Amino acid sequence: MEFSDLRRDFGKYKLTGAGLPTEPVLLLKLWLEEVKNAAVDEFNAMVVSTVGKDGRPSSRVVLLKGITQSGGLVFYTNYLSRKGKELQAKPLACFHFFWPSFERQVRIEGMVNKLREEESESYFNSRPLESRLSAIVSPQSETIDDLAELEKKRMHLLQGQTEIKRPENWGGYVLKPDYFEFWQGGKYRLHDRISYRLKDACWGIRRLAP
Repeated sequence: MEFSDLRRDFGKYKLTGAGLPTEPVLLLKLWLEEVKNAAVDEFNAMVVSTVGKDGRPSSRVVLLKGITQSGGLVFYTNYLSRKGKELQAKPLACFHFFWPSFERQVRIEGMVNKLREEESESYFNSRPLESRLSAIVSPQSETIDDLAELEKKRMHLLQGQTEIKRPENWGGYVLKPDYFEFWQGGKYRLHDRISYRLKDACWGIRRLAP
């Protein structure tokens, strides 16, 4: 299969420097709202990249589940998963959104911390029962023989009298951003890129070459 001749021009939308919000999270919320209103599938899906102790990066897609009042970005996972272990060792991450139909990307970097237990508890209990069961029985990122063993454990929980409680190794993370980059596709590959970098509690805004 050849990819070298695939071409697509951009230029549906513009990203101008004038009138940009001083807080990057406001622009992120605006873009999220636009793709949500356009009924884009999984509009809140983002790639989360972390780095292991050996310096090897890894990425996976998770769902953004909230934005805090202070602009933190929230997602939930198993703390003993690969990303959980990597965040424990190096609490830095990069989030990446890509919305092809809007010709837009957003990259966000920052420090990551666990949410308070009460917040993780509240979210866990709000999830559908089947999702809670899967979170309990799955040793995420560990080797298993087959899915049948997890299904057996799930059915045992479903049929038993055991209280369905959040495992201690499952909960939320919040990324506190110190860097945003907004990418808007442009004609002739002259894409528009605006970066926000946090310094001394203020956001500096710059335009980057495509």
